[in-house]
Amino acid sequence: MQAMHGWATRYAPWVGLVGILGTAQSQAGDYEGSPQVAEFVGEMTRDYGFAGEQLMGVFREAERKQAILDAISKPAERVKQWNEYRPMFITDARIARGVDFWRQHEAVLARAEQEYGVPAQVIVSIIGVETFFGRNTGNYRVIDALSTLGFDYPPRAEFFRKELREFLLLAREEQVDPLTLKGSYAGAMGLPQFMPSSFRAYAVDFDGDGHINIWNNPDDAIGSVASYFKRHGWVAGEPVVSRADVRGDQVDAGLTTGIEPTKTVGELRALGWSSHDALRDDMPVTAFRLEGDNGPEYWMGLKNFYAITRYNRSVMYAMAVHQLSEQLVQARGVK
Repeated sequence: MQAMHGWATRYAPWVGLVGILGTAQSQAGDYEGSPQVAEFVGEMTRDYGFAGEQLMGVFREAERKQAILDAISKPAERVKQWNEYRPMFITDARIARGVDFWRQHEAVLARAEQEYGVPAQVIVSIIGVETFFGRNTGNYRVIDALSTLGFDYPPRAEFFRKELREFLLLAREEQVDPLTLKGSYAGAMGLPQFMPSSFRAYAVDFDGDGHINIWNNPDDAIGSVASYFKRHGWVAGEPVVSRADVRGDQVDAGLTTGIEPTKTVGELRALGWSSHDALRDDMPVTAFRLEGDNGPEYWMGLKNFYAITRYNRSVMYAMAVHQLSEQLVQARGVK
């Protein structure tokens, strides 16, 4: 790939700032002299036309964060059951804030639903579950998070270096200073917590101002969530899940291993499952059991349920998003 001629002119604010940082800093940063960083900068220069010294200026400013390494390395918590997980996300406060967010951005949400077929309440629910409607978007600089994990966390270094590459490309494309953008300790960004690769693949300029800003522009965040779900198979007007009644001693043989919809309704029926809704026998579903307040619950996740798991590969996450969306509809009185 040839270097981009005119790059310095087209992205003058970005290049100018990085050039200043690269020459004015007298104190070396955490990645000054790192062979890994030098190799990475060489790849970005060769493959994507970045100016090497200017990019090194960014890494002179990047900081290795031990808190990030501690967070990603800490032992996993005991896996919560559904009756513990659900109350974390479906709360009176989150529902009330979600109703306010929906009303405040009603026209934009309606347009997103019209263009992408994703219900407004699902878009609102995602933003509510991810960041409490922008309250908790992360306080780490993305450059620090992705550099720390890309160069100092060997178990997933390859993944995070890929995200670092995507991040630098999006900063150049959006003409923003990469040292100013913030996110989670893993580099997830903005109201919907997109990783940089998801940003470049699915985020949209929904207000038409020429830039994609998911950090503090709710219009772009709303459109980007809708775009993501549409691209991951959301089907307008289709249900998400169906509750099931079960009986017999073969019920658990129907449970899906993983989250892919590998069972059919007919196969489950033969094992003692009966859906509360009319579903075709050949319909593929994800069959799962949750531990609810009143004992085990059996569910069939449909195609739109699987689309939600594309956002986060967790059955309980998808159920939290779905049930919060239902609570939002009920609280608004939407028919």
